[in-house]
Amino acid sequence: MWSWSTHPLQWSSAIAMIIGAVLVLLLSLGVVAYSIYGQRKFIGWIQGRIGPNRVGPWGLFQSFADILKLLIKEDIIPDKADRFLFLLAPILAYVPAFMVLAIIPFSRHHVFTADLSIGVLYYIALSAITIHGVMLGGWASNNKYALIGGMRSAAQMISYEIPLGMSIVGVILMSGSLNLNDIIMGQAKGWWYVVPQFLGFCIFMVASTAELNRTPFDLPEAESELVAGYHVEYSGFRFAFFMLTEYTYLFAMAGLATTLFLGGWSGPWLPGWLWFAIKAMAYILFQFWVQATMPRIRADQLMSFSWKILLPLSLINLVLTAVIKQFFF
Repeated sequence: MWSWSTHPLQWSSAIAMIIGAVLVLLLSLGVVAYSIYGQRKFIGWIQGRIGPNRVGPWGLFQSFADILKLLIKEDIIPDKADRFLFLLAPILAYVPAFMVLAIIPFSRHHVFTADLSIGVLYYIALSAITIHGVMLGGWASNNKYALIGGMRSAAQMISYEIPLGMSIVGVILMSGSLNLNDIIMGQAKGWWYVVPQFLGFCIFMVASTAELNRTPFDLPEAESELVAGYHVEYSGFRFAFFMLTEYTYLFAMAGLATTLFLGGWSGPWLPGWLWFAIKAMAYILFQFWVQATMPRIRADQLMSFSWKILLPLSLINLVLTAVIKQFFF
């Protein structure tokens, strides 16, 4: 398979890479816009409301109207804020969330993404950088609520990255590869890894929800406690950057879950990209359903659940994976 990562860099390949990056960016922006719209519609349906229905047919352009509103709002920087870090934080949060999309195999052939031999390691390493932008945003704002929200987010993401990574290790043991395409090919020949790795899949779903700071693990943004959390001082397009980061990371996590446990683009009859989209949408809808139905837990319960329950279960999953690999695969 032809890959940009092994092909000599020439003008033609450089232009192709730039075009690919722009197309992936446009794809992610479209997914983010309609994920927000879908979330509001889906939660409205669960709660017996109509949801957005004014801007465009069925409210389809509501997200774009919200983006336009944010772009024309005044950009306010607090007097006591660290100006440089305050401006840097939204960018530092968004760039890693977007860069992980570079290795997600949306179809059988990596048309606009890279086929890295260490794709899983690349994803884990880059996604961990996002926390720096969140923490800097809270600290640079010089606001106690923003700082507490940033510290909560840092503690939460560090705590849940460990069981998340260990659940991914189970898939790596099953497939014998860090390459995301090889992991999909291993599932195309037999069972999706959600079957032999069901415990690992459950751990991944819980830990990824906490990584995304979504309900019931949305303590960094608890409105009743922290007045919106680490981005309370942000407005206009800088606030939009944090929202873009959140939903881009949701899209990336959906792609990772689809690739690792649900067979990625593999499936009968339909094109591979359509199978990938259906499976990723199922993950995103699950997150919306959890948000609409689950209450927020306390901070001590959040940390206790990670270290006392998820981490031991992750270790048990690794032992079970070794047994399954030895005797059944």
